[in-house]
Amino acid sequence: MLSIKENELLTQIGPGTPMGKLMRQYWPPIAASQELEASPFRTKEVRLLGEDLVLYRDRSGQLGLIDRWCSHRRVNMAYGVVEQDGLRCQYHGWKFDHTGACTEQPFEETVHPDARFKEKCGVAGYATHETAGLVFAYVGPQPAPSFPMWEPLGWGNVVRDIAISELPCSWLQCQENSLDPVHAEWLHSYFGQYYRGEVVPRGGAADAPVVARTDTQRQPMRANTHTKIGFDVFERGIIKRRVLKNTTEEDDSWAIGHPIMFPNILLVGNETSCTMQWRVPVDDSHTYPVSLYTFRAAPGSAAPKQESIPSRIVQLFDEQGNWTNLEHTFNQDYLCWASQGPIAERNREKLGESDKGIILFRRLLRDQLKRFQDGETPMNVFRGAEREIPLELPLERVPMGTHRKPIYFPGEAGWSADRTLIEETMATWTKVAGYAL
Repeated sequence: MLSIKENELLTQIGPGTPMGKLMRQYWPPIAASQELEASPFRTKEVRLLGEDLVLYRDRSGQLGLIDRWCSHRRVNMAYGVVEQDGLRCQYHGWKFDHTGACTEQPFEETVHPDARFKEKCGVAGYATHETAGLVFAYVGPQPAPSFPMWEPLGWGNVVRDIAISELPCSWLQCQENSLDPVHAEWLHSYFGQYYRGEVVPRGGAADAPVVARTDTQRQPMRANTHTKIGFDVFERGIIKRRVLKNTTEEDDSWAIGHPIMFPNILLVGNETSCTMQWRVPVDDSHTYPVSLYTFRAAPGSAAPKQESIPSRIVQLFDEQGNWTNLEHTFNQDYLCWASQGPIAERNREKLGESDKGIILFRRLLRDQLKRFQDGETPMNVFRGAEREIPLELPLERVPMGTHRKPIYFPGEAGWSADRTLIEETMATWTKVAGYAL
């Protein structure tokens, strides 16, 4: 367990806090590109690390991420007018470019054409980077580090999909889940079966038939029982390994494992498809989980063209405010993360053998925080020649002779608008020697 003071150290991420300063060294995703395309104002309100910002794309295509509040009368600029080279406040016409500089003050410049007042009226402006259908931001001190081009972000010949949520809890309990292999057999197997057998037939999912339950209904079973778990620190973070009841250390789940990239990214999947998840801190008690799903076409096949990468907001609650869609893996995770409360009381935990990955991750957080405070470069902050293109990561393979159907089922609630393209891409693997339907 952690002391109350240690817990506060790792979960407080606002401006000026130790962890807030460390987290500002990274490039988190803050929006899907499609969100700006769909927005009637071409803007999006963003709250990141305790700061209120507005993201916009001007008429020239330039992205801007600036303070949400106009420096004049503190109006919300998310309702401003997007112009060729900036965002104009809807209230009195003050205009700001993508750096946050105030470039026009119509009335002030009319009555005092030679004044330089606007030079004193800029707002905060931050760097952005757009790739794989996502907009990333850097809100730390200059000079900004290089954007880390994680290997799946640079894959070509793919179809992608994006799912976004917002949870009423700290980023830390979200990321700690990545270091907890054993929950899979209980939450995603035992509980998942229970939910589908007990709750869904009683109306837990809108498209599920309502059937009567009898007392003889089958008790849920655990699948994929763990017999061994292991964790190794590597240059990008931690590798999570597991041996299941019917596997050995020769299998990829142990021999290769899943990488957790410091400080808040998880990669799961294999050579045919993978999911990258960022657990982005909104403030101390809210998190913005972003899932990027990437489906690769088999060698020698071409993935269908996407006009744009679709995104969706994951439905977490029904009209009565109850958790819903718990037949989906990540919705099950979201329930458990949020049910720990806004900030988990780690001083009251009773950690066991299954928690050694979490203990290791907390130690890595403290070590990297101290490294940063001592003036050294923390893990996964790349500058100049340190940057690698692409940043290769361990990824499991699909065993030869695997029988799999090219049927798409989302990892979290909501169907991709490009479901058909995803299934077309998945089907290309059925033509590869050694793979079969």
